Amino acid sequence: MFKVLFLCTHNSCRSQMAEGWARHLKSGLIEAWSAGTEPGVVNTLAVKVMAEAGVDISSHKSKHLQDLLEIPFDVVITLCGDARDTCPFFPGQTKRMMHHGFEDPSRAEGREEEVLSLFRRIRDEIRDFVEGMPDNLD
Repeated sequence: MFKVLFLCTHNSCRSQMAEGWARHLKSGLIEAWSAGTEPGVVNTLAVKVMAEAGVDISSHKSKHLQDLLEIPFDVVITLCGDARDTCPFFPGQTKRMMHHGFEDPSRAEGREEEVLSLFRRIRDEIRDFVEGMPDNLD
């Protein structure tokens, strides 16, 4: 089983969606986790748009990367520039680190439908990335 950690700053949106997609789409191939360098709480809009796509992340909790140091990951993927810059190497065991950034939907401003539209676009971009795993990790 291929072990992947999706890492963001707050472990509230992008990394949670990536973990959800990986568990939903690649359950027999990938063991997925997510964490943050400064974890907060899971964003309710991330939960909402994932539910719209048939993926339930409502029970997910934000975790600190320090909580997962004992897991030997095949790859740690930073999904935001802040996490990449804050954590240029993973302090635990991993074969490889890589970066694949996505826009931060939690910073969206505007009417609710505009904000949800951005969350949906990022959700779908993350789904497309996860669908290509692990082949697109080379």
